[in-house]
Amino acid sequence: MASTGKYKPVTHVIFDMDGLLLDTEDIYTRVFQELVAPYGKTFDWTIKAKMMGMKPQQGASYLIETLDLPMTEEHYHEWTTKRYAELMPTAELLPGAEKVVRHLHKHKVPIGLSTGSDAEKFNTKTTNHREFFKLFDPLVTCGSDPEVKHGKPHADAFLVPATRFPDKPNPAQCLAFEDSPNGVNSALNAGMQVVMVPHPNLDRSLCTNGTLVLNSLEDFRPEEFGLPAYDS
Repeated sequence: MASTGKYKPVTHVIFDMDGLLLDTEDIYTRVFQELVAPYGKTFDWTIKAKMMGMKPQQGASYLIETLDLPMTEEHYHEWTTKRYAELMPTAELLPGAEKVVRHLHKHKVPIGLSTGSDAEKFNTKTTNHREFFKLFDPLVTCGSDPEVKHGKPHADAFLVPATRFPDKPNPAQCLAFEDSPNGVNSALNAGMQVVMVPHPNLDRSLCTNGTLVLNSLEDFRPEEFGLPAYDS
């Protein structure tokens, strides 16, 4: 389909997961606040914005150092993993997520997933959405994938899934979807256009780098990037 000319046409799409497709960010906020509260600390959106999209190891190191927490990374991972197992299976798909993904899949647009989670946490989060996440190929869990050497904002998180599409498209042919500043910069560093759908609580001054910034996936118009329009 011809592009409207507003943006460069693309042939492949790569989605982030947390806070974009799956409503996990408020669960993360709750878990981290529970973790730091006993030490008289507050987990706020200034810290959260920096951590979004990081690999688990990066996030642990950053939070412990930033808040000067008297704990080891091992304790951090043990405690958060336990709480994730209790809370993450309740995560629901965000508005517009199912519509856009199933539309692209129906029209045979190759769609990949790149999440900062490791494979174990991915499986926990997607407990109630197994069939939906089977629509993505490739599916890259950056937190445990050996080819992803550096987490977001480095380019690895989007370059690796791009190489795993069977036809190995040029990164410029791929459109990324993200909700975090780190993720947006990762996609830009990979040479991709990126649609940003930030959390309502994220400082909008951090949301200026995306090719397109939307309030919701429901606002996305595929034809603006040369992709098949929604069926009327």
